[in-house]
Amino acid sequence: MASVLSDVHETKLRNIIETYVAGGSERKIPGLLYVAFREDGMPLFEHYAGTRGISSRESLDKDTVFWLASFTKLICSVACMQLVEQGKLRLDDGEQIEALSPELRNIKVLTRSANGEYTLIEKERKITLRMLLNHTAGFGYAFEDEKLADYGRPVGFDDFCGERSDFLSRPLVNQPGTAFQYGTSMDWVGVLIERVSGLTLENYFQMNVFQPLGIDNISFFPSEESKSKLVYMHQRAADGSISQIDHLYRKPLMLPAEQGKEQLFCAGGHGCFGKPDDFRKLIAVLLNDGIDAASGARLLNKGTVDEMFKDQIPDTPRYSNECVPVAKPNLANPTPLFPMPADHTEGWGLGFSISHQPTGTGRPAGVASWEGLANLYWFADRQNKVGGIIASQILPYGDIHVLECSEKVEQEIYNIIRENQTV
Repeated sequence: MASVLSDVHETKLRNIIETYVAGGSERKIPGLLYVAFREDGMPLFEHYAGTRGISSRESLDKDTVFWLASFTKLICSVACMQLVEQGKLRLDDGEQIEALSPELRNIKVLTRSANGEYTLIEKERKITLRMLLNHTAGFGYAFEDEKLADYGRPVGFDDFCGERSDFLSRPLVNQPGTAFQYGTSMDWVGVLIERVSGLTLENYFQMNVFQPLGIDNISFFPSEESKSKLVYMHQRAADGSISQIDHLYRKPLMLPAEQGKEQLFCAGGHGCFGKPDDFRKLIAVLLNDGIDAASGARLLNKGTVDEMFKDQIPDTPRYSNECVPVAKPNLANPTPLFPMPADHTEGWGLGFSISHQPTGTGRPAGVASWEGLANLYWFADRQNKVGGIIASQILPYGDIHVLECSEKVEQEIYNIIRENQTV
């Protein structure tokens, strides 16, 4: 792909995005950013549009801070695979996992009988690190899994409370190794990283992932300066209107950063705040086979990146058209968000989704991608050496306007790629 887009291309892409943030308080999206980039991390296209909130006059710009939500999972996956390379963690050693996290030795599996009674039964096999990374360990999210949500009441489970005790008290919802289910597995990976490294997850990320990439603002514990640049959280109502709401992940924002480091849980599955534009540097490392092109720092070996991009669940693919209801519809829309062919499937690598088929936008098969609850999405296409991020802060997950904008911009980017390939 060309290193610089033409003025015509730039204008067309910007106009697509601006359409969604135009219209004052009636606009479809308050603020939005999109960045597409190469394997060297340099932007091919970037645009920041709208404001930090629907009633805010402060522009959304390159320095605006987002709750990255499940973007955190990619950081945690890279950190974990560094320790696998060093021989400190083993992907398929359930004994090691139970030794590092005795809590997982005695964890039970939640079952529900036909008459609605809940029972906790013994797990039938040990949980491995590979299972945690590919979401077959048996964990779920309370906002999605109706069985888990119901079992936790009348108190309830809060996926985003920031409390270690809430996280550690949850049972499995499937027998380990039997099914894919998105859940809190990556939080357990974060615990394992802490216990084998002797560092907090915050310190491990800073020392071994962010510093080599020159990233100094992504953190579980945002500074006061970062908080002053935070995007407002929004809620989309059933009628399509949008309003500012209290932040979903409040606890790290309520305490001074240093106090938070002492008191709060580093949630490896969803806990980081930062600038999505800096997050692109980590995706670029994957596009560049584990090396940061700017500094020459190697975060991972190429063979490790290859394994991360390998479909880890070929025998239990994720059927895209299979209905997945949600227990808390204010946080997520049920999937599929759009009707899909009955045979359409996706896989899962070591930390992210892997596409099985080309998409209508132009992505080939084998592309890695994932998302964050508040409608943030990333992809990494190693074949074409291009990645992309679109970011907002809107609930529930699966916002039709953010997804529509993302698809239109991405399609134009792949059109440009094809144009350059034929020149």
